[in-house]
Amino acid sequence: MVKRQVPNPLEIFELLRFKKPDFNARRRRLSACQTIWDLRAIAKRRTPAAAFDYTDGAAEGEISLRRARQAFRDIEFHPDVLRPAVDVDTSCQILGGPSALPFGIAPTGFTRLMQTEGEVAGAGAAGAIGIPFTLSTLGTTSIEDVRAANPHGRNWFQLYVMRQREISYGLVERAQAAGFDTLMFTVDTPVAGARLRDRRNGFSIPPQITAGTVLNAIPRPWWWFDFLTTPKLEFASLSSTGGTVGELLDSAMDPTISDEDLAVIRSMWKGKIVVKGVQNIPDATRLLDLGVDGILLSNHGGRQLDRAPVPFRLLPDLVREVGSDATVMIDTGIMNGADIVAACALGAKFSLIGRAYLYGLMAGGRQGVDRALAILSEELVRTMKLLGVSSIEELEPRHVTQLTRLTPVRPQVKAAADAMSR
Repeated sequence: MVKRQVPNPLEIFELLRFKKPDFNARRRRLSACQTIWDLRAIAKRRTPAAAFDYTDGAAEGEISLRRARQAFRDIEFHPDVLRPAVDVDTSCQILGGPSALPFGIAPTGFTRLMQTEGEVAGAGAAGAIGIPFTLSTLGTTSIEDVRAANPHGRNWFQLYVMRQREISYGLVERAQAAGFDTLMFTVDTPVAGARLRDRRNGFSIPPQITAGTVLNAIPRPWWWFDFLTTPKLEFASLSSTGGTVGELLDSAMDPTISDEDLAVIRSMWKGKIVVKGVQNIPDATRLLDLGVDGILLSNHGGRQLDRAPVPFRLLPDLVREVGSDATVMIDTGIMNGADIVAACALGAKFSLIGRAYLYGLMAGGRQGVDRALAILSEELVRTMKLLGVSSIEELEPRHVTQLTRLTPVRPQVKAAADAMSR
């Protein structure tokens, strides 16, 4: 029989701990975010549909993006027990230099349209936490201004080879002069993918104001205030910015780029060079034989060829083919620090995050990017501790199994997964 007594008010008050109120709305909402998905939910509320969908969407039916995210969900970890991992070292060496974490920020175009701080927020946050930042050819901040925002950190530059080769050559020279140490030669964009959300939204650069735009902007006045009261968008390469994103890409990109273009850029660039957008093993081995410093397995975040191979699924076969010493990197579909741990275990030397950082940017500018990087870092460290590994080098293929779906997904489960991916 439980003995009961009259509650003692003093004992009750000892149990109460009142949280100090935070009157900073941005800091309050960001601190409440525990996952990248939480940041995405805030980003969707605070960003006009056209800009959010440009970030969140992918090509055609968006199958590639859903498959990439599902591939990370379909892993099984195998922890070691009775192997304490109290102090975890997340640092690594990548492309001739250090990184505090085994991931960096991927190149993203038109970034200041998502939130006005744009690449400056990304570069500053990357420098503060000690990881590389990659500027896109279609970035909305100049090479020089990114260097100013991240003067002591590692800056990388993503290069499109354009119809007017002189534009691309000029960008290579500017990035080299600004101290960028790695060039990402991108090969998966001979033409623009069919990004249907952008077409349906009438998304263009600069944004076109229509009745629908105005209605969508009414609950998001802060975005328009920031956009209209900050400097005009500056692109790293394009002098003309009128038209849809697809039209801009098609007018600038050249489907005839070849190994000869890679050789020319290689001769100009004094730092490390990575080929971004590789999607099969024969291409990867051929390019490594040509002397590139690294391969980035990527399907452009599912934004180009829909139903393209999932980079994470290609990873173990490629590493077995080229050996564990080759610099193989990965992107697409990463939404959790555990995804990065799994990639490391299967042989990736490094991962790149795109949407995950942009959700933070849209949710809260530089502070939102800081929060996104903190979330991924916390998840990564926690996963490593639970696996019983103390460093990135200790991660091995035995720690991860990629599960294969043997039964079809029930319609209601598929609908829920699709809704989460959108």
